[in-house]
Amino acid sequence: MCKQCDYVDLLETSGLGHTPNRLSVLQVIGNSPHPLSAQEIIEHSSRVQNVNRVTVYRILDLLVEKKLVERISAGDRSFRYGLAPNTNHRPHSHFYCLECGEMECLSPDCINLDMESLERSFLGLIERVEVRFDGICEDCRRH
Repeated sequence: MCKQCDYVDLLETSGLGHTPNRLSVLQVIGNSPHPLSAQEIIEHSSRVQNVNRVTVYRILDLLVEKKLVERISAGDRSFRYGLAPNTNHRPHSHFYCLECGEMECLSPDCINLDMESLERSFLGLIERVEVRFDGICEDCRRH
């Protein structure tokens, strides 16, 4: 959940206008404590702004293209959406529960990648790293 991000500024800095629908979708994603499915984003956005499903999918594609939002693969072969790394959000890994399907953000400090070493040994350009752990969450283990 981000109380530090100025969503209007994020949209404008990326070259996008801050339409009510774009702003609503970005706020829903940014204000969530964990990555959300497209369906969850549609449900939350519809409570605030009258927006249809196709529009939300188009906005998600645009936000991913502009690198404001990350499309994160989940263990159920679907995607979740979370804010992309920026000055307020360090890159981090995720945990996906195989029982309930919830995805959690993990602390940026829990896994350290030596990107400098990787970039020295790999001649391509790495634009994004996605690390996901799959297992059973604490709530599901209790039940």
